[in-house]
Amino acid sequence: MNNEFSADLITLIDEDNNEHTFEILDTLEYEDKEYYALYPVFDDAEESVEDSGEYYIMEVVEENGEEELAEVEDDELLDKLAEIFEQRFEELFDDDETEE
Repeated sequence: MNNEFSADLITLIDEDNNEHTFEILDTLEYEDKEYYALYPVFDDAEESVEDSGEYYIMEVVEENGEEELAEVEDDELLDKLAEIFEQRFEELFDDDETEE
């Protein structure tokens, strides 16, 4: 059985024109909008170890006919999305543990 895993990566460019690479942990459609849970990818293994483990939730928006990612600015919505994503992460990890 082939259990190879390849991370879905996305590179975002910030307002200062700096590139940042993220792993797409999950996607979610909520109230007719799409959201991504993103985890930063580090070039340096030491940075990865020192990282707090936080992930980012971004909204997919259409700008001039192109999809872009934007910060979720509504704190209540952000809390709700985090709750849903974390529940999905738990279910995913529970499934992984039962398969072993």
